[in-house]
Order: sequence, then C-alpha cells, then structure tokens
Amino acid sequence: MLPVADRPIVAHVADAALQGDADELIFVVGYLDDQVREYFGEEYAGVPVRYVEQEEQLGTADAVNAAREWIDGTFAVLNGDNLYDPESVAELFERAPSIGAFTVDNPTNYGVLSTNGDTVTAIVEKPADPPTNLANAGAYIFPEDAREYLDVPESERGEHEITDVVERVIDHHDVTAVTVDRWLDVGRAWELLEANELFLGELERDLAGDVSEDADVRGNVVVEEGATVEPGVVIQGPALIRSGAKVGPNAYVRGATLVGPDVRVGHSVEIKNSVLMEEAHVSHLSYVGDSLLGRNVNFGAGTNVANLRHDDDPVKLTVKGERVSTGRRKFGVVAGHGAKTGINTSLSPGLTLSLGATTLPGETVTRDR
Repeated sequence: MLPVADRPIVAHVADAALQGDADELIFVVGYLDDQVREYFGEEYAGVPVRYVEQEEQLGTADAVNAAREWIDGTFAVLNGDNLYDPESVAELFERAPSIGAFTVDNPTNYGVLSTNGDTVTAIVEKPADPPTNLANAGAYIFPEDAREYLDVPESERGEHEITDVVERVIDHHDVTAVTVDRWLDVGRAWELLEANELFLGELERDLAGDVSEDADVRGNVVVEEGATVEPGVVIQGPALIRSGAKVGPNAYVRGATLVGPDVRVGHSVEIKNSVLMEEAHVSHLSYVGDSLLGRNVNFGAGTNVANLRHDDDPVKLTVKGERVSTGRRKFGVVAGHGAKTGINTSLSPGLTLSLGATTLPGETVTRDR
C-alpha cells in the first residue's frame, strides 16, 4: 500500500491485471488489511473484489491456497509488491498458461527459467551456471486445474513455494515464457524511490490546483485540484503535488518528488527526489533529499538530511538487521510513520527512524533509531 505516483503499489498491479482482462480481484491480506479493504472496497474499476485472510505467512503457495475455494477457471497470480507494464500482463493472459520473464545481466541472483523455444521446461533457483538470462518475474497465469496443485509440501526454508506449483503445471501443460518489458520488485526502501522515479517520469504537466502567479513551475509537474503552491515556490519536474498538499512560500521542490495528500512543505524548505506520504510535515528552513517520509512524519524547523557519503561509496541501509548497499550514491533517510525531529536536527545518510521515533533539538543522529 506504499505510494508510487498517484496510487499504492498494489493498485498498479490490480490495474495491470484488469488490462489483462481479469474479471475479479482476490486480495490475500493479513497485516493492516483494513487499509487494503478501505482502498479497494467491494468493487474496483467495475469488477468485484474479494478478500481472503492468510492467517500465517507460510509462503506464496500458501497465500494462493487460502483463496483456493474462490478460484474458478484460469487464474493469475501477481505479487502485490511487483510492478509490471500492463501490456506485458495483457500478453500473459493472451498466451496462458504462462510465466513472466525478465531479461537480466546476472541471472545467478534469481530464479531462472529454462526454456525450449518459448516453452518453459523448468525453474532453477540461483543457478551457478544459468541456462538462460530470463529471471522469473513472479507473474503467472495458471490453468484451472492448478488449483489442485496448491497444497505443496513445506520447503527447506519452511515455506510453501509457488515455484513448486509452477513445476507441477509445467509437467502437465505447455507453459509459455512471456518477456515483460518492465519489472520492479519494490521490496526495499530505495526500490520505492526507483519506482517513483520511473512513474513520475511519465507525468504530463497539469496544474489543476491553486498555483500562485509568483511560483515558478518548470517541466512535467502535476498539481492536483485542492493542492496549493504558494508565492516564491520553484518546482522542477517531474513532481506530483497531491490534493490537499500545501507547498511554500519560497520552497524548492525538484527531482522525481511525490508530495502526498495533505502534506505541508514549509517556508524555504528544499525537497529533492523524495517521497512524502500523507500528512507529512517538513517545517521551514529544512532540507530533505533522496528520502522516504512516512505518514504523519513531522520534521522540525531546520532539520537537515545528509544524502552523500564523503568517500562517495554507495549509501547503505539496514535491512533485516544487516547493512545493505542501496547501490545509490545518494540516499538520505527512511522515516517511519509518525516519526518526529526536534528543531535543527541533522540526520546522516542511510539512517532509519522507526515508527514514532523522535530526536532532540539540535541533535546529530548517526545511527538508526
């Protein structure tokens, strides 16, 4: 449910499925399922919506198996945190049964499709000697009888794997590999930045909101109806200012930046290549670069985010307790929902502020909090 441009990630996935002619959406939900239910309702884009709860996270096959009784006919399985181009998803539907494949430079890091022409013969996990350069993109169109294969045994890592289901389908059907033009797995913070950079780059200029005559709006910028851009503001696209947001006066927004609904960007604030989620507030005389700010984050006046290491190495971020390279020369901070900084706080690159974390006025923060 994290935002990419004007909608949550999973809404992009749903829209792609509908372009592929899906006639029903089934969301397998668990944590914070109320947000999914509230967004999609009982009907989305003219098709019925159903919700199925996965009681424990026991793997992708287990998630699909939770929806088993509602599967009737050919069915698609799409990961809710993957972004695909809709045209490729439509082709997957047309050529069912099928698997999405994405061409990669280093297949050893992925599940790799072994093929005979367009037909998939096997999936090999992270092979030392890859049979192809086609990574499994996690998009499947299964025949109806695949619902009988969903109850697969637990794997060595303690999960019920969807790839075990795929192997059974391959044994009984000719499964087509369809190369997708776009595939982004948005599982880590910097990948959310990457996704927004991509989708915001496709914006077409539209200044429907209240934009001051004394503001300077350059390039492909969307200011939604209900948003306000105050005098002295400079916005260099691509940028999206959502409804209810207020920017300025005298603020500077640049790069691929998403200013979410009801966000406040104060006087003389600079926001660069960042995502500010709903009701975030960046007070005057602050700088935020290459960062992700969650809902209701409040940065006190004079908060400055550092986004570059002095040695020019890629910035690292903590993922599941380990420092992992983002692969990005510039990356700022991730601020969890409700985090707050005192005035004149300095935040080091690659820093995570957890849900509701706070800082003291004038504090320099160099470690996750």
